[in-house]
Order: sequence, then structure tokens, then C-alpha cells
Amino acid sequence: MVFISEDMIKQLQTLIDQVDEPLKKTFQNMHQGYPTETLVRFLKARDGSVSKAHKMLVDCLNWRVQNEIDDFLSKPIIPVDIYRAIRDSQLIGMTGYSKEGLPVIAVGVGLSTFDKASVNYYVQSHIQMNEYRDRVMLPTATKKFGRLISTCIKVLDMTGLKLSALNQIKLATVLSTIDDLNYPEKTETYYIVNAPYIFSACWKVVRPLLQERTRKKVQVLPGNGRDELLKIMDYATLPHFCKREGSGSSRYSRDGTTDNCYSLDHSFHQQVYNYIKQQAALLESVAPIKEGSFHVDFPEPDPEDATIAQTIESELHKLGKQNGLSNSLRDIRISSD
Repeated sequence: MVFISEDMIKQLQTLIDQVDEPLKKTFQNMHQGYPTETLVRFLKARDGSVSKAHKMLVDCLNWRVQNEIDDFLSKPIIPVDIYRAIRDSQLIGMTGYSKEGLPVIAVGVGLSTFDKASVNYYVQSHIQMNEYRDRVMLPTATKKFGRLISTCIKVLDMTGLKLSALNQIKLATVLSTIDDLNYPEKTETYYIVNAPYIFSACWKVVRPLLQERTRKKVQVLPGNGRDELLKIMDYATLPHFCKREGSGSSRYSRDGTTDNCYSLDHSFHQQVYNYIKQQAALLESVAPIKEGSFHVDFPEPDPEDATIAQTIESELHKLGKQNGLSNSLRDIRISSD
């Protein structure tokens, strides 16, 4: 792994000091009082190259300004029925903190359908979750644990992953590209649980394509991962799909209610939604709250990311042919507003 020196940081800081005022303002919203840590993240993402990190960061700042990302936490998805449908089909939630104080994010990869709203709604929701994490969750964790908390842990549940996941690859690529280019190095470790054969087959061919720093972040755990995860978090923090006996899981908890961290009724999502509504209310006197999704420019994926997406798509096609399901994998499109 590349070593980020003080000289690299100073060089990048000097270059960023020269950007225009709108970019400086959005950089302040990004770093939340920790500019050096933010510079280090972008340097790591570009393997210590100051020039490449500078371009990446400036591109990110321009993307934020052009798409009004600083205001995204004051743009609620309304009416609430649409947001509930998004939460039921884009499964993500926070379950607590690890023993080291890192927020634990649960993601239902296999059971997310992304079929209840347009792509722009899912992108808006995804960016809001990122912004809430960086501007609310991580500062709260930093205060709670008395030290800088700048990354999170993600537990990815592969339950239900099927060949039809091919229909979601393009949207998944859009979301991952937004993360890679604008929110780099925000996840400490990705824990994969409840991995079916289809994941294992794809992982075998994708893993060698990943950069070393990314490979080191991914840990595929046996079964539902409960025993391994309990080494780094308390039982109460375990996502509901890791608490069940055996390796099976579902999007719901045993009682189907409060333990389901994906649900809009869960305390975490209530906090997020109420926060966004409160921020919107502060600005409502200036401009009325707008219904409908907010369009965001989708950045072009890095060639490396595009290759990975193509590899996954190819592998799924192979598996589909082996199982006589290739006809169901045609005409993959992403619809928008």
C-alpha cells in the first residue's frame, strides 16, 4: 500500500488553495473540519500521485457545485410513499457502531430490486445517504468516541442474489462510480455474508481485477458471518440478517418490525428523513419544496471499473447459459424520468 508523505499532502494542499471560491466552499462541506484527512483520501485513491489526486479532487468539487450537492440534504424525496418504496427496494441501513466506533452500514445487495422508482430517485437517495454519513453520522461518531472517525464498515448481504441481478449492473455501476470518484476511501472494510454460488463464481474472476488496496478491504465470511462480526461489534449492532440461525437471511427481522434496519420505520431512517425535512423547512421560505427527483450528472466510470462491470456481466451471461436462462437476460436498460 502506498505511503502518503507530508510532502505529498502539502503539495496537494497548495494546489487546492488556488481553486475558485465556489470550489473552496464545497471543499469545506466535504472535509467537515478535517481537510488533511480528505486530501489523504484522494491521494490514496490515486496511489500517491499528487497530479492525479489534484485532478480527481477538482473534478469532484466541480461535480458538487454543478449538481448542488451541498444542498442535497435539504431536498426530501416526497411524497413519503415514494421514499418508502425506495427504502423497500434499495436496502440499506445503519445498525450501530463497531467496538472501534465505526458506523456499521448494512446493505441488502441480493434482495435490492431497484424497481419501484426511476434511476434518478435511487441516485438522489444514494447521494443523500453519503452526505448524511459524512456530514452527520461521522461527526457524531467522532464526538461520541472522542477521536476522528472518518470511515465506516459495510456488511453486504448476498441473500437472494440471482442471475436477474444483471438487470441492475448498470445502475450499480452508476452508484459505485459516484462513490469511487467523489467519496473515495470512506469504507474501512466490506464484509460479504450469505454468499451464494453465483457470487462465488463472479468473485473468482473479479477479484484479480481489483486494486490491492480494494482487495484487502473485502472479506468474504462463512455463512451469515455472525461469529466473525462479533469480534468487532456487539450482538446488538449485528444486522438482522446476521442474527439468524444458519446461513439463510431475509430483508426482514424475525418480528418483521423494528429490527429491520432497511425499513423507513427503523429509527435510523426516521432520523435521516426527519433531518432532511428539517433542512428543507429552513429553506422553504426561499424556495418551495420541489416534488420529483433531482437529476445528477452521472460521471463516466474509470476504465478499470468499466472492465469489472463488463466482467461481471459476462460471467452472469455464462451462468445463465449454463442454466438455460439466457433468454431472460436480454434488453437491459435503465429508465429515467
